[in-house]
Amino acid sequence: RLGKRKQNGESMNFTVIRTLAEMETLAGEWNTLLTESASDVPFLRYEYLAAWWQTLGGGEWPAGELYVVIARHAGGKLAGIAPLFLTTNRAGERALMFLGSIEISDYLDVLARPADLGDFLAGLIEMLSGPQAPNFDLLDLYNLPEGSPSLPALVDAAHERGWTLEQELLQHCPYVALPGDWEKYLAEQVDKKQRHEIRRKMRRAEESGLPVRWYIVQDEASLQAEMDEFLRLMAQDPEKGRFLTESMRTQMHAAARAALRAGWLQLAFLEVDGKKAAGYLNFDYDNHIWVYNSGLDFNFRELSPGWVLLGYLLQWANQNQRGHFDFMRGDEEYKYRFGAIDRHIVRVKMRR
Repeated sequence: RLGKRKQNGESMNFTVIRTLAEMETLAGEWNTLLTESASDVPFLRYEYLAAWWQTLGGGEWPAGELYVVIARHAGGKLAGIAPLFLTTNRAGERALMFLGSIEISDYLDVLARPADLGDFLAGLIEMLSGPQAPNFDLLDLYNLPEGSPSLPALVDAAHERGWTLEQELLQHCPYVALPGDWEKYLAEQVDKKQRHEIRRKMRRAEESGLPVRWYIVQDEASLQAEMDEFLRLMAQDPEKGRFLTESMRTQMHAAARAALRAGWLQLAFLEVDGKKAAGYLNFDYDNHIWVYNSGLDFNFRELSPGWVLLGYLLQWANQNQRGHFDFMRGDEEYKYRFGAIDRHIVRVKMRR
């Protein structure tokens, strides 16, 4: 136990988790708290972050130490989690960073109910200001959604303790709000030229004279082979091929397996004449589709398999009443052609 903060007549007891075994004992409480938190995203699920920690993000970080700060109310109810680790950041500083940082987790944050968030972050910064805090130069928090209530709460906590705080806009994260009807989506959210293109490409694939089908992987027994095929498609892009080191492949397999077992994986393929022409690795979580990565077989490029599969996935998402289709990080042009609108993620740097 590292500290206690009393606010509004209630106290929070703060402790630090330093091992994965300790963290695992929180798995059920962790995911329950996440569903009640302001930033309920798949990258903050316990099973995702546990898989991330096993490879330190597919080898993104050569070393790190767990430093997960949790707070409980006086009665024992979990009030907040700051999923942090200690490492040397890209500038060579000793940093406390979010688990999941930076490259393969699009949205990161703390976990706390809105009513507890301000007190939790104030208590966290108070704890990190004291003699029991670890040796670190800064809190270096990447990939916070710009609309997260954690941002103003961190500003308040920094001001209260005399810390400095800098915010930096990082990346575009386009998304589509879905109306629940495919034709209505096309008519109201996609401009006329692009609407025609989407329909034309889907029709051309269906009328190509070759058997075309798409499907979502359901069976864990086939997941290893299906993920190998997905990574093969990804690697046809030279930049993605360089990204897919052995450690990153291990990480991608682990993340997909964890998501499937927890019920929120959407691994989809388009097959042409029995051969995989395109794949999308998405997460189907909290009534949203989160578009994580994709791969193409360039031998089928004349059929635009990526656009076609994306069309089928958007059609499915509307039919199945998903509320949003989130393209996540990156401002690639095709996202806006499918009617996406912008929002951003930020980086917050805080120093004592």
